[in-house]
Parts: sequence; C-alpha cells; structure tokens
Amino acid sequence: MVLDEPATEEELAAGVGLTVNAVRSLLAELQREYNGYTVKAPEMEDASHAGIGSSPRGFELRNIAGGWRIYSRTEFADIVGKYVLEGQTARLTQAALETLAVIAYRQPVSRARVSAIRGVNVDSVVRTLAQRGLIEDAGTDPESGAILYRTTSYFLERMGISSVGELPQLSPHLPGLDGIAEFYDAGTM
Repeated sequence: MVLDEPATEEELAAGVGLTVNAVRSLLAELQREYNGYTVKAPEMEDASHAGIGSSPRGFELRNIAGGWRIYSRTEFADIVGKYVLEGQTARLTQAALETLAVIAYRQPVSRARVSAIRGVNVDSVVRTLAQRGLIEDAGTDPESGAILYRTTSYFLERMGISSVGELPQLSPHLPGLDGIAEFYDAGTM
C-alpha cells in the first residue's frame, strides 16, 4: 500500500524474506480472500455466526503492469475518489488523449510522426504526457535521429492492463479500411 508503483513478486519476496514461490502463493491467497472467496462451504454456517463473511472487501489485489498493487474495488471507486481528489481533477485534454492514443498504438514513434498523424503540432502535449509519466524516451530513430516515444508502466497501470497488447483493436471502429495496407506500413499498425 505504501509503494507508488506495482511491486514484482521478486521485490516482495526480498522485502519479506520469503521465496518467490511462497510470495506467489500468498498473493493468490490474498487475492482470493479480498474477492470474498475465503470461507469453505462446510465452515460457512460457523463463519456467518462468528461475523466472518464471504463478501468482497472494499479493496482488491491486482497483478498489473508486471507487478502487484492494492486498488479500491471498482464499485467503490466513486466514493474513494471523492476523498482522494477533494474536488480537484487532473484530466487529460482531448489533444493529450489523442496524442497518447497515437503513441500507445504506434510506439515507438517520433513526435514528427505523431504530428503528421494528428495534423497538428504536438510538442507541448508530448512534454505534458512525459511530465505526467505516461510516456518516455524510447531511444532515437536510426534514420532521422528523432527521439522516439513509448508508453510507460505507469500508463499500463492507469489503464488497468498488463501490456499494450491488451489495448482494444481499432480496426472494428474504423469503416472503409479495405486496402489500407497499400498506403501505410501495415506491419506497425
């Protein structure tokens, strides 16, 4: 709960002095417990009389972005959000969301390529996304020398996914794309 990014099983094992296999087993057990799967059927009656329920907790343990982290349960997110945000919002602008989407789907990608896709200058938006930790430098393009950008593990964490491969496919939402491979490098789309 005190870490600012997901902790790997190896980090947790080192922190508590157990083997990775023991930590993996304990994490799975905790995840089941937090989800309300702790009471075995024969013990259900005794458990309910003792005040031990089998309902999910207000928080859950998730394996996201290559590590484990505790989150508030989705159905309580609005309530928790009110306490955490205290009326403040840090939402991304439409331009930032569009730029982030281009980077997420085309990574690694240069700022010039993102600008060409969006049709506008994205310099300040890219700086904002980098400052917020959503994108990072991924090296340079060997042909042009331009800095390439990719999404970060923080982006994956905020999206609630483990890899960019879990992003939804765009093709079903884009009509009339028959033969687009003739115009674009289809291998990177």
